[in-house]
Amino acid sequence: MSTRPSWWSPKVARTEILAGLVVALALIPEAISFSIIAGVDPSVGLFASFTMAVVISIVGGRSAMISAATGAIALVVAPLVREHGLNYLIATVILGGLFQIVLGSLGVAKLMRFVPRSVMVGFVNALAILIFMAQVPELIDVPWPVYPLFAGGLVLMVLFPKLTKVIPAPLVSIVALTVLTIAAGIAVPTVGDKGALPSSLPVPGLPSVPFTFGTLALLAPYALAFALVGLMESLMTAKLVDDITDTRSNKTREAIGQGIANIVTGFFGGMGGCAMIGQTMINVKTAGARTRLSTFLAGVFLMVLCIVFGPLVSQIPMAALVAVMVLVAFGTFDWHSVAPATLKRMPAGEIVVMVVTVGVVVATDNLAIGVVVGSITAMVIFARRVARLVEVAAVVDPDGTQVVYAVTGELFFASSNDLVDQFDYTNDPEKVVIDLTDAHIWDASTVAALDAITTRYASRGKTVEIIGLNKHSARMHGKLSGELAGSQ
Repeated sequence: MSTRPSWWSPKVARTEILAGLVVALALIPEAISFSIIAGVDPSVGLFASFTMAVVISIVGGRSAMISAATGAIALVVAPLVREHGLNYLIATVILGGLFQIVLGSLGVAKLMRFVPRSVMVGFVNALAILIFMAQVPELIDVPWPVYPLFAGGLVLMVLFPKLTKVIPAPLVSIVALTVLTIAAGIAVPTVGDKGALPSSLPVPGLPSVPFTFGTLALLAPYALAFALVGLMESLMTAKLVDDITDTRSNKTREAIGQGIANIVTGFFGGMGGCAMIGQTMINVKTAGARTRLSTFLAGVFLMVLCIVFGPLVSQIPMAALVAVMVLVAFGTFDWHSVAPATLKRMPAGEIVVMVVTVGVVVATDNLAIGVVVGSITAMVIFARRVARLVEVAAVVDPDGTQVVYAVTGELFFASSNDLVDQFDYTNDPEKVVIDLTDAHIWDASTVAALDAITTRYASRGKTVEIIGLNKHSARMHGKLSGELAGSQ
């Protein structure tokens, strides 16, 4: 077997190189915007995007995924920057990276299995909406030439792939519109209007903060929020790319890799980051990249474009990049999920979860919060649905000496709370049998409910026998029965 990487092929390498260039161009205005949100100099966001992309391309667990400075991270650290300044931000990035390594090593990535499909669909649709909404300000109160440039960019990206897919359509669109605006002297907002590009590479160093317990106590809450938001967004993006490419990623490695990348970013004075969903969609869906080379080159090209070609890059019209991102938003949205035919077949609970996820994300501008709220909503709906599947059927012996209650279903806190009211304590005969052959005890609440049933019958001089317990249920019942306060 060949030990050469997949991008060694000239055809694959061309795709990866061009994809990396397109992503780098799209990263520049985004990184500058997120720097402004965080309250730091644009170079801080650009340095973060450079180091995150380069490092994660080596240590990450998901090929072709782009990590850089993001809006979610900017929102988390902005209050800290306002109150304490840049050095405390850098220290937080390093500490947050350490937290991510610890969480990744503890297996936090395995929690992704608890994210339902309806939450994932809501996540994708909310992402598309956020990408689109982020472009709207670039189309308001701008010179009129922006609109034909924007429309021309969309048309070019839609039609150009019909001619050839050798060169990514977004790259062609960006170059064509830039040449047009420069040659014709069209005055429109450009990348340079977002902020000054750095003129030199970042230099490693330590943050200038007191290394005391007080500093640690101050930074820890921000660092933990930083770590959780970054991991949530990165792992959700990795799962999305898994589905698009029909491949599997190593999410534990990705979680640890995000931590390593943020630590390196902190030492180089960056604001930290995580997986960047919009740029990842450009890389994977629009440009067709599939290897780590595109991620690595996105970071390298970003710095080359800023340092070597800064004056030229500054003249790229924002309309060209806005057109790229709008097309990405349109392609990211799962239109099938909102088709009338799909909604008619979809269970109401699934629709509610999807809508809640989208609503929370759009309202908070935070994908991580939306995923958490959506997952909790899905769990509540699932618990209510399963609880209703519990049935209790009573059969009285012909001689009237005993009654057998056959319990069917999953017994846990949501279903066992009503279990106590399913028995006729006053009129039942002296011997009561509870048959749990077709049931399963999941928690202490169920054991407490069974104890309460036994106690009520005992107060009336009647005996209760519980039969049909499977191995797990028998072990839990035997260990907890009679030991739970308040069950009597």
